[in-house]
Amino acid sequence: MTDGTLETIDGRPALRFERTLAHSVERVWRAVSEPAELERWFPAAADWTPATGETFEAYGATGEVTEVDAPHRLAWTFAGERYSFELAAQESGCRLVFTHVFDDRSLAAQTAAGWEAYLSRLEPHLAGGYLSEEQAHEPWEEVHERYAERFGVDPSPGRRFLAAQRAGQQ
Repeated sequence: MTDGTLETIDGRPALRFERTLAHSVERVWRAVSEPAELERWFPAAADWTPATGETFEAYGATGEVTEVDAPHRLAWTFAGERYSFELAAQESGCRLVFTHVFDDRSLAAQTAAGWEAYLSRLEPHLAGGYLSEEQAHEPWEEVHERYAERFGVDPSPGRRFLAAQRAGQQ
């Protein structure tokens, strides 16, 4: 799909993904904020309420919820990076904007390809289905290469990452 964009926010690289979902804002809010829903499509289920100022642990790092305006905005920091979901009602359902602000622009294509895979799991989840993480990542290599070209970044870091992932699976 490769519809993410690479922007700059506060002098840092930021990936922005927009999706139009055929579900209500309230339904999408549950999918992006409730731990039991997150674990079905997101990289990790945050054990949160979520409430502004609340901290949580995942992958050995600590995060903090920085903003909650239910059911329209949820923002948090994790391992020094910033993330947010913004939801707005549309005639056809809901517009979701996911933003990830990070530090290393050279990893933009690799990171975008990862988010593309996870976000591809959201629509099937909302529709009552399930797309496995493995299935979602099948086109990762092709998606990564397209993002690297589009963003004008060296694809080597992502290629090394993929090679290491494949070596670890054997």
